[in-house]
Amino acid sequence: MNTDIAPKKVHQGRNIKRLREMLGIKQESLATELNITQAGVSKLESKEEIEEETLKKVAEFLKLPVDAIKNFNDEGALNFVANTFHDSAVGNNYYPTFNPIDKIIELYTEKEALYERMLKEKDELLAKFIK
Repeated sequence: MNTDIAPKKVHQGRNIKRLREMLGIKQESLATELNITQAGVSKLESKEEIEEETLKKVAEFLKLPVDAIKNFNDEGALNFVANTFHDSAVGNNYYPTFNPIDKIIELYTEKEALYERMLKEKDELLAKFIK
């Protein structure tokens, strides 16, 4: 019985799309940089394998290493997010710069003031129509 598991083939075009979207970059911007149309970017993002020169241009525009496009996968992304969250939120002893109780009181006070203004406006409107 063969227990070797072939590694998943990376879809470079899909990786470009995912990374571009994560960075908030539109297809039109990438198209302009690559001197192609938006439809050309869409076609590029549908390709499983992309020429090395094009990968370099895309990576440079996205300010990422070419290997990020070549090796990006869901599992790695999840690990990165999980480790980053853990390191910054727990490992560095993150403490909020505000008192949560103060925020609750502030919100309550704002809502109370809004309610008072609405009641006053209602009374003013009623007074106009009753005259």
